[in-house]
Amino acid sequence: MRVAIAGAGLAGLACAKYLTDAGHTPIVLESRDVLGGLVAAWKDEDGDWYETGLHAFFGAYPNMLQLMKELGIDDRLQWKQHTLIFNQPEKPGVLSRFDVPDIPSPFNVIMAILRNNDMLTWEQKIRFAIGLLPAIVRGQKYVEAMDQYSLIEWLRRQGIDERVSSDVFIAASKALTFINPDEVSATIILTALNRFLQERYGSKIAFLDGSPTERLCQPIVDHIEERGGSVQLKKPLKQILLNDDGTVRGFLIRGLDGAPDEVITADAYVSAMPVDVMKVLLPDAWRSNPFFQKLDGLEGVPVINLHLWFDRKLTDVDQLLFSRSPLLSVYADMSVTCKEYADPDRSMLELVLAPAKDWIDRPDEEIIAATMKELEKLFPQHFGTDNPAQLRKYKVVKTPRSVYTASPGRQAYRPEQVTPIANFFLAGSYTLQRYLGSMEGAVLSGKLAAQAICERQSLLGDQATKDLQMAAS
Repeated sequence: MRVAIAGAGLAGLACAKYLTDAGHTPIVLESRDVLGGLVAAWKDEDGDWYETGLHAFFGAYPNMLQLMKELGIDDRLQWKQHTLIFNQPEKPGVLSRFDVPDIPSPFNVIMAILRNNDMLTWEQKIRFAIGLLPAIVRGQKYVEAMDQYSLIEWLRRQGIDERVSSDVFIAASKALTFINPDEVSATIILTALNRFLQERYGSKIAFLDGSPTERLCQPIVDHIEERGGSVQLKKPLKQILLNDDGTVRGFLIRGLDGAPDEVITADAYVSAMPVDVMKVLLPDAWRSNPFFQKLDGLEGVPVINLHLWFDRKLTDVDQLLFSRSPLLSVYADMSVTCKEYADPDRSMLELVLAPAKDWIDRPDEEIIAATMKELEKLFPQHFGTDNPAQLRKYKVVKTPRSVYTASPGRQAYRPEQVTPIANFFLAGSYTLQRYLGSMEGAVLSGKLAAQAICERQSLLGDQATKDLQMAAS
């Protein structure tokens, strides 16, 4: 079966990979000249990489880890010490650690919380534990039901005070969803906490040993093409063409660089594009369908990723750090954490600015100036001296619409991968699956879309056999 897939992000590539494994022939069509979608990366004029986001891999990413194992590239993950590290704004330059011991879950995470006295008092730890009990005991069904509340509303219902929410959950919310806890659905954070509590190494973090485009996406492309599929760049979807019965007749691809438009036809079609793009390209004939109307309840969140190269080493911490800054979310010194970006003498900090809605339209220079002020607080030993560290160069990568905005009530708007259109499917981390908008969610959505296509093909094959038998009799 021939399957046309619009979008070469992780969702589209994963969908194509699993389709080739099932013996089908996918054609992946990507609008840009780079693989990866929300994990895309580029080289600058000096040969240095810069990325769409700061991509950390968790032990609680089973589908991503399985995909990499199947491709034979799981050794490209650089696993870090099992710990979560937070800055302490009230103590500039001082870090607070939640070191997770190598004992069975959930006791490992509980022990990490109990042993940390920098951010939580014993009273707060007890309240925190009591508040989490319903989620632990009643499981994912309870977690899904909490989508009606923001994280702050849920914390208040559990009697957890503002200190806990400010010290822990602001950092977690910004890291996982790029928005603050008064805006994020409680379901999102509780889902992550459940995975961390249920899996021994769920909260353990790894970094890829190089750029996601080369070290993760390209091996998927190689796998697809070795099995007869294809991945084509600079093939933007212009229109979804329909048959008279409302099914898809083809993908109209916009011709670039003077080339004419072309129509790609297939047996099945997949949109692995971001939800905001899908809404724009939705055929008028589908807009009155309740299934597609749900998409109006979803929109991407703005994200800004920063890369700053300095003339000296700022830190030797080989880990993701939670900044607890009002401007910044998480950061890492990629010259330490990533093999390909390694530099023994100088730092390259990669940082996520979040929430970014008030900054996305501001000039890069203004964003960098504000970021440098925050770095003076995070690294006073390097900036509060007579010989401060110097910024050599920077890159600002803006994504006006990234993963879907995970505000309360959004779960009800997330569509399944199977649509009412017989030969049209959806993939993307915004679609309904157990994970939030993330690399893991994207991979799982692509796998689910591939499974749905195979199941529908099997049903069609069974029906065709029955039709032939009826005709013969």
